[in-house]
This record gives sequence, structure tokens and C-alpha cells, in this order.
Amino acid sequence: MELTEKTLSSNTVYEGRIITVYNDEVELPNGHTSHREVVRHRGAVCVLPVTEDGYVYLVRQYRYPFAEALLEAPAGKLESGESPSDCALRELKEETGITADGLVPLGKMYVSPGYCDEVIHLFAAKDLSFGGQQPDEDEFLDVVRLPLSEVYSDVLNGKIDDAKTQLIILKTVAEADKI
Repeated sequence: MELTEKTLSSNTVYEGRIITVYNDEVELPNGHTSHREVVRHRGAVCVLPVTEDGYVYLVRQYRYPFAEALLEAPAGKLESGESPSDCALRELKEETGITADGLVPLGKMYVSPGYCDEVIHLFAAKDLSFGGQQPDEDEFLDVVRLPLSEVYSDVLNGKIDDAKTQLIILKTVAEADKI
């Protein structure tokens, strides 16, 4: 069965710093038409720094849409023309003060494919060096050092709610022999 939808028209509804929202008219595989609300995003990275003795560094950051501070792996938006690996190293340094001599690619994730085209590229960071944080001027976060085994249990027990952090922890545990 053919599943592809054909874009008939696209209307920009909102254009912001981080996202652009469109209302598209599409032709469905059965020939009928419908509308798709689509959020376009330039993409992001998520990076989990892992020490040789089995600790990871996460950040606790207030997230306005949920009105709470979440425990998350360091992450951030791709800049125009920036590679995912360069972005991962930049975000890691800015958010935690950590530099890494090695990155292990852990794939990518589609954040919410029903309405958004954001892709997050996942990396584990190894061979770590430590320095001072350099967060963006509107970024306030605490760095937290925890055993990987503990955060793995926290994911399985519903104590870490952020999806990208859940996935990167699970993938890091699964790929531990490469990290």
C-alpha cells in the first residue's frame, strides 16, 4: 500500500527563534485531502558524559512548559552549518564544563513525528576533562554526578521523565562495551 502524502500547499503560521509552524494541505494516499500542522526545528544533540569508573553527568534545569526542574542529559540546538558531533562537544562544554576526547554515536531519535520534524542526535562522551561551565545567558542549570547504574534504575522506575535522557541512558548501557 502506498503511504506517502503529497504536499499541496504550505502556509507559515508562526516563525520564531527555535521553531516555525506550518499548516499544510496534503493529498492522502486515497486521493482525499487533509491538513497537517507541522513544527519545523533545525535539530539538536543530546550527549551523555561517562567516566571510566561508571559515573555520568546530568543537568537539572527548569522547564517552563512543565513548571518543574527536570534531570536531563546535556543537550542543545544545532547551529546553522554545525555538525552534530561539533554541537555535542560545544553543548557539553557550555552546560557542564566537560570536554571529551571521544564521542560514541548512539543514533538519532525523532522527538514527536506526528507533528514535529525535530531530530536529536545522540552521543556518549568519553575520555573526559573537567573545567568551568559556560552556559548561555538565559540558561540556569545544576550539574549532577551520578552512577550510571543508578540513573539506569531511575529510568526503569519512572524517576526520569525526559524522553531523550531516558533513551540515551538506555543506549549507553546497551553499548557500554564501546564506551
